[in-house]
Amino acid sequence: MSDNLQLDTQAKLSGDFTVNRFPRYVVFGEALTDMLRQEDDRWLAVPGGACWNVARVGARLGVSTAFAGAVSNDLFGDRLETAGNAAGLDRRFLQRVDAAPLLAMVVSQHPPEYYFIGADSADLHFDPAQLPVGWRIAAEIVHFGGISLMRKPLATKLLAEANAAKAAGKRIAFDPNFRSKANTPDYADTFRAIASMSTYIKVSDDDLLGLFPGLDPENGLIALRALAPSAQILLTRGAEGMTLFTSDKVFEQSAFTVQVVDTVGCGDASMAGWMSSILLRPTADFSAHLQISAAAAALAATHAGPYPPSASEVDGLLIEQGYASWLAH
Repeated sequence: MSDNLQLDTQAKLSGDFTVNRFPRYVVFGEALTDMLRQEDDRWLAVPGGACWNVARVGARLGVSTAFAGAVSNDLFGDRLETAGNAAGLDRRFLQRVDAAPLLAMVVSQHPPEYYFIGADSADLHFDPAQLPVGWRIAAEIVHFGGISLMRKPLATKLLAEANAAKAAGKRIAFDPNFRSKANTPDYADTFRAIASMSTYIKVSDDDLLGLFPGLDPENGLIALRALAPSAQILLTRGAEGMTLFTSDKVFEQSAFTVQVVDTVGCGDASMAGWMSSILLRPTADFSAHLQISAAAAALAATHAGPYPPSASEVDGLLIEQGYASWLAH
């Protein structure tokens, strides 16, 4: 038993915890700064990172959410912390460390071309032992994904956290968000381990091509199902919509029609929308959850950078496009 799991167990036995003090949705992974190259060759710094984006959207949609990760003690870390606080993330789970920031240098957005800078950056210094005692008792869904699972020693720590969460009976959410520029030879083993224990998995066609080299997306999806036979798998296809595969049924959801500014963070928003709907409306049907996921992704596309839509914005878009109100339920 890990030290944290033992402490959680002791806290539960002693009654030394209050479930309401801790978030229902805990997102582990990376927060970083996207350095976007502009047309005039200047660089625009934008807070981001797949897992941080997911957490921020979850909080904005009304779920008690935490981002569990580490950022630098400088202006880059300040901006990430400030934006996370503004979204309503639980402040106790973010760690500030004296290390360099993790940067994503986006040299081209159309088509996407980027590389990562962070040989010994802050994210790698995340220490799960510093998380508040008892958090795992209250957590309902624990999320993993992004390049954090490609970056040791962080990946090793997160795999241990995933195993502990699974052992504690928590639902595991997984968004690989595959990035070839960050890929490492041992990531395949980590991917298989997380996928096999996951309750919810979101992937795109591009993810499947990277995760299963040599297979087309259709056969990649079959391979993923073999790894996670009981998981719900959400396949996103951008403007072509999304498909949810349960163990025995398939549900389709078309993309919402909006004025697209860029697609940065849309996949993260769709993941957070899906999980938020499940947590906030557990008795709703699969199609209703997909509507929230699609609406969140569409709203993210209407702003530059990784925009976290609010619950009222999602509700407004649903009503505008002929769907039932989310907030009225």
